[in-house]
Amino acid sequence: MTSDVTITGAANNANKTATAGLKLAEDFTQFLTLLTTQLQNQDPLNPMDSTEFTNQLVQFTQVEQAINTNQKLDNMVQMQLSSMNGMALGYVGMDVTYPSAELSYDAESKTKITFALGEEAAEAKINIRNENGILVHTAMVSKETGTKYYEWDGSLTGGGKAEAGTYSFTIDALNGEGKSIAVSTAVNGRVRGVETQNGVPYLLVGDRAVPVGNVINAILPPATPATTTTTTTTTEGGSETDDGEGEDV
Repeated sequence: MTSDVTITGAANNANKTATAGLKLAEDFTQFLTLLTTQLQNQDPLNPMDSTEFTNQLVQFTQVEQAINTNQKLDNMVQMQLSSMNGMALGYVGMDVTYPSAELSYDAESKTKITFALGEEAAEAKINIRNENGILVHTAMVSKETGTKYYEWDGSLTGGGKAEAGTYSFTIDALNGEGKSIAVSTAVNGRVRGVETQNGVPYLLVGDRAVPVGNVINAILPPATPATTTTTTTTTEGGSETDDGEGEDV
């Protein structure tokens, strides 16, 4: 079973590799000291078998190579994590779509909900609830298969507008036999920042922390039209002239 690679885990593995390298260096120094002492004190007429020394040298070499391999892998993991953090920062200010049954409403713009029915429905509606689980909005939605969209402007079923916050929603769809239909849902929102949880980068969308790997697509928000400033000057003759048209461009 594999586990997620995190900065904390990478740092721990790097420390273990460094510790193993230091321990190997100490053991190798002790081995050389022991080998030298044995060679100095052996009987020249009956020297000790060198096979055991050779085997130990081979074992030390294999362990050293394994530690070097771990060091290279640790460096690759750290580079990968740095790349992920840089990629996450690139999402800031973009509108992203990600699988979820919760949406962040800012009380200003519409929230786009994406859904897909597993089969054509006889009846389908969306139910939106606040953080207390109270139903605040319900409406009929498309009954066709394929990817469909619903935009919620914050309107409440009883009238008025919803407050900014996090809301949950469900798409309740029934087929002709009155059985529930499987529905996949996704929402979109603007990324306002990035945070790291246990070394894994998350995108901050409203009050939600979304894993970077869950992003389906990302687009730049529409640019705000620039406006020109109209200035009025008076000539010596008393007439007024405009330096700009004063219209949006």
